[in-house]
Amino acid sequence: MLGREKNTNSGEQCTVPFDQCPAKTFRDMTGEVRPGRSVLNHCQIVGEVAREIIARFPQNLSKRLFPPGAPMAPASHDIGKVSPYFFERIRRNCTTGTSELPAQPNINLTLEYDWGGHAGVSQVTAKALGAPDFVPEILGQHHGYSPPVGGKRADDEVFGGASWQAERKALVEELKKLLGTDWPVVESLPQARLLAGLTSVADWIGSGEFFEDPASPWQEKIFRALDAAGFIPPKYHSNLSFSQVFSFEPRPAQHQLIQQVISPGVYVLEAPMGLGKTEAALYAAYHMLDSGQASGIYFALPTQLTSNKIYERFNDFLKVILAPNCAHRSLLLHGKAWMLEENEMGEEGRPGGAWFNHAKRGLLAPFAVGTIDQALMAAMNVKHGFVRAFGLAGKVVILDEVHTYDAYTGTLLDALVELLRELHCTVIILSATLNRDRRRQMLGCDLKSDEYPLITSAPRQQEVAEIYVPIVAHQTVAISMVESDMSAINEAIDRALQGQQVLWIENTVVEAQQRYLDLAARACELGLTCGLLHSRYTADDRQRIEDHWVNLYGKPGWPQRQRQGRILVGTQVLEQSLDIDADFLVSRFAPTDMLLQRTGRLWRHADTPRCPAAVCEAWLLTPALEQAVAAPQQAFGNTAFVYSPYVLCRTLGVWQQRPSINLPGDIRTLIEQTYVQRDEIDYMAKWLDELDNGTRWRTGRKALHQLARVTLAESGKTLPESKAQTRYSETDSHEVLLLRSLAFLPEQRASRLTLLDGEQLLLPWDRHRLRKREWRRLSVKLMRQIVPARIQDAPTKLRIDELMKVGLHHCFYLGHPEQDEAILRVALVDETGTLQGLQGASVHQEHRLDYRDDLGYRVIKD
Repeated sequence: MLGREKNTNSGEQCTVPFDQCPAKTFRDMTGEVRPGRSVLNHCQIVGEVAREIIARFPQNLSKRLFPPGAPMAPASHDIGKVSPYFFERIRRNCTTGTSELPAQPNINLTLEYDWGGHAGVSQVTAKALGAPDFVPEILGQHHGYSPPVGGKRADDEVFGGASWQAERKALVEELKKLLGTDWPVVESLPQARLLAGLTSVADWIGSGEFFEDPASPWQEKIFRALDAAGFIPPKYHSNLSFSQVFSFEPRPAQHQLIQQVISPGVYVLEAPMGLGKTEAALYAAYHMLDSGQASGIYFALPTQLTSNKIYERFNDFLKVILAPNCAHRSLLLHGKAWMLEENEMGEEGRPGGAWFNHAKRGLLAPFAVGTIDQALMAAMNVKHGFVRAFGLAGKVVILDEVHTYDAYTGTLLDALVELLRELHCTVIILSATLNRDRRRQMLGCDLKSDEYPLITSAPRQQEVAEIYVPIVAHQTVAISMVESDMSAINEAIDRALQGQQVLWIENTVVEAQQRYLDLAARACELGLTCGLLHSRYTADDRQRIEDHWVNLYGKPGWPQRQRQGRILVGTQVLEQSLDIDADFLVSRFAPTDMLLQRTGRLWRHADTPRCPAAVCEAWLLTPALEQAVAAPQQAFGNTAFVYSPYVLCRTLGVWQQRPSINLPGDIRTLIEQTYVQRDEIDYMAKWLDELDNGTRWRTGRKALHQLARVTLAESGKTLPESKAQTRYSETDSHEVLLLRSLAFLPEQRASRLTLLDGEQLLLPWDRHRLRKREWRRLSVKLMRQIVPARIQDAPTKLRIDELMKVGLHHCFYLGHPEQDEAILRVALVDETGTLQGLQGASVHQEHRLDYRDDLGYRVIKD
């Protein structure tokens, strides 16, 4: 008899013993779906996976991060599956005739949404059993968000009443016995986020292919599953010197930072562009890794606009420090090659799963380059935000190119730094353009020094120190304020004709594309070369363009530098994390932070071969101050929709009377003068009010600050990632899959996708027709056909079920409709470059869309 309290009335539910409740289904070799592993079996596996994950942290870190009994939280995550609704769900999912599970009558499975399914039952059960603070919520959130269980009790009839609750209680007691531990006592909210992340990740791995067959022994597979998921402790070469890692001796600023970073804490290096901040941070990270005080490195770039070249620099560093027998030498996260490896992370990490995406999955790898936005979500109440927190715990987190600009992200960044400090991270913040108020806010303490360059050292639970860094080299940049674009175009052509390497930076992709078209035709006639670089290319096209142009403007291009003049046009991609060296700069006007970053690409190295006529000079395209103050939207054009008109006017007031600037001598002064708070009158009072309170085009910073506080709150509805805005200066974007053609092949149950280069791929509609590695290869190829586009510029959205008919859900995470998450956009590119919708549908309601391998993704307004 299955039930200890089996009911005789066929219209009532029968209670099933916990050890006979299945947690999953299993598809056997014949294709039939049968009951899979039991809840007890699955929970024990997940608990042991969690125990082994903890054991693979450096020993002194794991003791500080995880409380005693930590594996019991992951082990208890699915106790809610011992319930009539989940039991009936499993029974109905099995092939008819393969299961002896008794039917649970009067079950309407759609009601599960009212309490978040089995995760909600886990939460109320743990609370009823007296689990310590935070633990019930950790169990409830293991699918990424908090279930709606307000007012629900563990012995409610929908959960099976007292008899099913008794089985769940017996399950918990059995798990405590099997794991040899009790519930963990969680000391703080950051530690709760850490345990919640551990729970989700252990569940993903414990649900993977190693443990699918319920008849297969699982104990010896724990180590293999962790290895396959990439949780392998790295091995390093010990005691490498700075010069052994980078092939040159450290500069004074680099040496001083390295001396300061000796334990977890927060460290800020403010220094000019070109001083080697990246190398200083990486070597400090190596010291923390080699001493066992860190578990990995996450290098956070300011935005997704940043060049791919930083990946190469990061990987060159890893190749030197990792020991020859380190498994991660083959897993370096560059060019999405990681996805071809056999990293098995269960359902969420498979192609098409929520965490197959490179940007998110990198947070769980020991070494990764990603965006600061992904790190910021570790501190936000977004789906799987706590998985990001777990992924960053104990690591060296390098936050590159942090600016004073952006009040909204600043609020989130302050919260992230505090969270990372509590998670025993070593946080290294790199900036050329911070003011003292922003530095004080991030560190959460009083600061006194206005010196520059400067290191601020705040080791965990120690006094803060501010260390001035003497610097000898200075660079004078001549500044010309120019109102006429045509004058600048003529000057750029003339400079290039002299043999100079010219850099032209715009603030929007549309303007960069137009400027390139203006310059390229004339340049070609005159024997000059002209290039364009921005963020709206496919991965393959962008990599090709970057490799060509960044190498030409960097040290690898020195032998070719004086053969001819060149003009490279681009967007903010060119101002960050790139070692490029131009002879002459033209820049659209921008806030002081960005202008300083851009001038840092001028005459970057003293020994760069240059045209004899070259002068270190920047032309800034800007309106007159009076015109800008009176009507900034009209005067600055599109720039006033990218950056705050008030900050632009403040910047213009600071820069307009300067025929030159001294770097680094003037950096601190320029930043402080731009951002110091002051009373305003007339027009400037109006623009300040708009900055604070917003307009119909832009949310005010007061509301942004409040919005940031809301997204940081643990209470309230968990936001889907697509709704979790993290940047003030960036518009949300969609991923757009570009194809040459798409054909349905019903007789083959597949779709034929033709890529932009003519290659054809067969995409099966049924997942079982390809092995996991084959799905990976297919997914990688398709992901390289993706272009990011602003929401208003993206093709018309399709329903998720339409994309599933194509088979795209096997390769891309399309989101859950009930969570209101964004979906993939798809368009076809014809022979002329014009984008078309699928099956003759309209591609955009207002504009023509276009893609060319030289111009990228374009919006053409008729």
